[in-house]
Amino acid sequence: MDAINPTILNLIIFVLAVYVGYHVVWNVTPALHTPLMAVTNAISAIVIVGAMLAAALTTGGLAKTMGFVAVALAAVNVFGGFLVTRRMLEMFKKKDKKTPHA
Repeated sequence: MDAINPTILNLIIFVLAVYVGYHVVWNVTPALHTPLMAVTNAISAIVIVGAMLAAALTTGGLAKTMGFVAVALAAVNVFGGFLVTRRMLEMFKKKDKKTPHA
């Protein structure tokens, strides 16, 4: 593994993750979008914990800034995901029929 630059290896892993993630998300049937959003919210919550740990254990200013940005973006993703999930679940609720008054 010493022959391959770690940055190149990380870039390859990132590109493969983007490719697989793209195909997984775009091939999901509409009935599974709400459970998929719930899973991505859970993953983003784990990312928040990891970013906070990474930011807390670093000593450099750039690393702390990047950790803060990671926490902020993951938090936006979690809250936005919950809003989207709530809106999607409201679409499946039965609508109340109004009775006409005579």
